[in-house]
Amino acid sequence: MARRLGVNLTAAMQDGLLTQGDLAEMVLRCHNCSGAKGCLAFLAEYPDRAEAAPDWCSNAQVLRELSALN
Repeated sequence: MARRLGVNLTAAMQDGLLTQGDLAEMVLRCHNCSGAKGCLAFLAEYPDRAEAAPDWCSNAQVLRELSALN
């Protein structure tokens, strides 16, 4: 999802915008998300770039914030 939004999580960590703990929480939220099928459909629909993560994305807020910093 981050890639589709143009968010480079590695760069965000290097820039101090995201900690390893933050990234671990994001991965855990994604892993535990009940919308995996919807996510796969969304990613297939937007293979190159998306303007925003779907509202139901458990990481939508943090991805919005990181995307705004680009």
